[in-house]
Amino acid sequence: MATSKLLKVSDIFVSHTHIDHFIGFDHLLRLFLGRGKGLRVFGPPGIISNIEGRLKAYTWNLVDDYSFTLEVKEISEDRIKSARFICKDKFRRINDEDDSPFEGTLINESLFRIDAVHLDHLIPSLAFSFSEDFHINIKKDILLKYGLPLGQWLSELKRCIRVGMSDDHKIEVPLNDSTKIFKLGELKEKIIIITKGQKITYVVDAIYNTENAEKIISLASGSDVFYCEATFLEEDIKRAKDRYHLTARQAGELARRAEVKALEIFHFSPRYKSMENKLYKEATDEFNRSL
Repeated sequence: MATSKLLKVSDIFVSHTHIDHFIGFDHLLRLFLGRGKGLRVFGPPGIISNIEGRLKAYTWNLVDDYSFTLEVKEISEDRIKSARFICKDKFRRINDEDDSPFEGTLINESLFRIDAVHLDHLIPSLAFSFSEDFHINIKKDILLKYGLPLGQWLSELKRCIRVGMSDDHKIEVPLNDSTKIFKLGELKEKIIIITKGQKITYVVDAIYNTENAEKIISLASGSDVFYCEATFLEEDIKRAKDRYHLTARQAGELARRAEVKALEIFHFSPRYKSMENKLYKEATDEFNRSL
């Protein structure tokens, strides 16, 4: 992913800290150093110590003027424990004194909501679901027609709409050598299309059992897109059970029972290199199966 897109990230959600799911942390950390931004990280039990260990692996003697801060949220079954790591303090761990309750929702803001559940992967593995009430689209062709630029002002425009600002609220639009003032209602009418919000669910690294299946179906229910691991073929179901992973058929079943609109499978075992079409077919056949 392009650096410019990664630098827009504000929150990171870690399912678990097996190397293939956590190895990208150092890359993100390097990108954000010295940029005056912060990051929040949400993860399973142990994530605070995991991140502390990664940070201790490096030497931090030239970061006194860096304002970057990591805030880490450790999600247990019923509590959220927090700690901060401040770059200019050589990322010394600072534990927050008070835990907060966890009842299934990690973030609930005007822009979106993030829910999570713990799944059994022989260790806790978090699954996540992103939901938005409505989605705001910009008519870029109309922007061009009126000579309005792309830029940060569009994010502010979207924020004002989401929080319900009055149509008379003033929006400043920077032009080449000046600033033009528009009323929010005028911009909404000319350049905005509002559509139903999306729900996107992400599930990775979990064995198929009754408890996991019920949690996944509840979390993913009605999703527009359901990203689900499909590590093994059904013919290798014993291997899937031994490794605490799902088969492609099981991913298709979960998607069908959750009544999602689209299923995207991923996280295939290397044994299926050049055979991915079999995994896609198995998942799709089960997803589309009539009851």
